[in-house]
Amino acid sequence: MTFFRTSRLLLAGAAFATLSSPAWALDGQDLLKKINAAYAAGSGAISAESVEVNGSAVTLKGSKFTTTGPQEKSIPLGDLTLKGVSEEDGGAYFIERIDFPAVDFTEEKTSISVKDLYLAGVHVPGSTEGKDFKSMMLYDEAHSGAIDVSVDGKPVFTMAEASATMTLGEDEKSLAFEGGVSSVKADLSTVEDAKSKETLDALNLNTLEGDISFSGNWELDTGTIDVEEYSFDFANVGRLNLAFSLSGYTMDLVKQLQETARTMQGQQNNEQAQQAAGLAMLGLMQQMSFNSAEISFEDDGITKRGLEFAGKEQGTTGEQMAQMVKAMLPMMLAQAKLGALQNEISNAVNTYIDDPQNLTISAAPEKPVPFPMIMGAGMGAPETIPQLLGVSVSANEE
Repeated sequence: MTFFRTSRLLLAGAAFATLSSPAWALDGQDLLKKINAAYAAGSGAISAESVEVNGSAVTLKGSKFTTTGPQEKSIPLGDLTLKGVSEEDGGAYFIERIDFPAVDFTEEKTSISVKDLYLAGVHVPGSTEGKDFKSMMLYDEAHSGAIDVSVDGKPVFTMAEASATMTLGEDEKSLAFEGGVSSVKADLSTVEDAKSKETLDALNLNTLEGDISFSGNWELDTGTIDVEEYSFDFANVGRLNLAFSLSGYTMDLVKQLQETARTMQGQQNNEQAQQAAGLAMLGLMQQMSFNSAEISFEDDGITKRGLEFAGKEQGTTGEQMAQMVKAMLPMMLAQAKLGALQNEISNAVNTYIDDPQNLTISAAPEKPVPFPMIMGAGMGAPETIPQLLGVSVSANEE
């Protein structure tokens, strides 16, 4: 009796396992199809010789990325391992991590090495037809380790690390993003052009070292994109930061722009189609409005070296060149008919040249300005743009 009872239990367990396995197994082909459907740029697709599923891991064997359009080109990616894959509601997928093979190749005299490439926390939408962030492919982190580029065995560019993160708001109506590139180093001493080399020597720019950072937020309902920081901070040069805010960048507009980009990609050799698509793209951009912008520069010695070099080229000193710039600026600005802003620019530039610390150009209109209004002013009365956008210039502010 015990034997028969045990046999029935084993048979029942085997039957349950057999019936349940297909229901729980991941569909690797469906995952790959949806990754390609969600690829925002629409200029290529990932293919694989085979797709293997092992539990929650999906491996794209012999994968490659192929660009679309007349000049089709394939880039081998090797075996891609997608770890911690799970299905979500609506046919979506979540991937804990995608590891990319290290890049290490040489072409002619140039060798490139890239390590530790991965994506973490990847959301693959079940459908791209929606009007929320769930219809987009998002990731928690994109990462690259060290990048080394050498020519004839001599390092010309290195980078310690690059990363970017996305954070979806609790209401799923906003998306914060930030990232950067650390320890960038470029060796410019290999420049062969004699005039360029002379300029780099005079400016003490044979080597560039620094970091790049960015951060911002995208509000879906209003289509407002705020880029709070996009900075380039290089030793012995200075820190340049760009910040701006635009509205009207809604999901509808994103999808229209993507569709137009795909049309342009697919008809690269058709000049008329390219022109029509370009006009369509320009028309779509007119749905947006300008909120604000700021460009700031904090000097780290490049200004005085630049004036000294320019003065030497003119047979004079850096101090005399500075005075020449200050004298010529009002005449140059007068031609632009900037009104009161002309004096503001002159005062700011004079202050900066006398003691290079920082220079800031801001644009802050009282209310958002639609792009068509800016374009109309640019064609009909360009001198009104500074007032329209609320432009101001300042120097050496704390």
